[in-house]
Amino acid sequence: MTLSVIVITKDEAQVIERCLESVAWADEIVVLDSDSSDGTVELARRHRARVEVLADWPGYGPQKNRAAALASGDWLLSLDADEWVTPELRVAIERALAAPGAHTAFRMPRRSSYCGRFMRHSGWWPDHVTRLFRRGAARFSDDPVHEKLLVDGPVGTLAAPLMHEAFRDLERVIAKMNSYSTTSAQMLHARGRRGSVLAAIGHGLWAFARTYCLRLGFLDGREGFMLAVSNAEGAYYRYLKLALLGRKRT
Repeated sequence: MTLSVIVITKDEAQVIERCLESVAWADEIVVLDSDSSDGTVELARRHRARVEVLADWPGYGPQKNRAAALASGDWLLSLDADEWVTPELRVAIERALAAPGAHTAFRMPRRSSYCGRFMRHSGWWPDHVTRLFRRGAARFSDDPVHEKLLVDGPVGTLAAPLMHEAFRDLERVIAKMNSYSTTSAQMLHARGRRGSVLAAIGHGLWAFARTYCLRLGFLDGREGFMLAVSNAEGAYYRYLKLALLGRKRT
């Protein structure tokens, strides 16, 4: 069984080498770049990746499907540029491919860091993600953000975690919160959903309570509180932007 690793990128020069070095053992590495201007393409090619560049951006789900279509391996492993595979996960993947049984995909826990701290609560652990799949047996949803892998067949579970540097600093937290809340509001608006100031406040409060209390974010210390606040802000702005989109349409 051959393995292709697929990665989509846009100005990921700070993290792409760690990602690609961790999967240098794969049979093929495919990087689909969205016209980066920071040297990402050159760094990827230096790590023997096959790089394709497309300037347009259709959203995360469609872009990952494009990358999957470029791969030739029997199995595909989809990674984000800020993720990397540990030696333990490599062993687990190789064993799964040697004897996949009836499984057409495998999920794995993901250990993510927030502003320098690897979170063990707050809804961030074990955070299983399905990333390893047989070519042709799965596709990503067409969602522009928060895309899901839609699998045709049974999904197995690997024990070793995938590593993820979700947010290096608060500047990235704020930038992604703003970007994701805008795109999420547009998705909800397209589905006929409506927002209001009261809905924004309610969703924001619920996001904080769920992260910090129900999901034990307080056990993650200072970063657990910071994450709960940023989740609350993201929910608040998502529904506030949704309300403003509804007003524009009327």
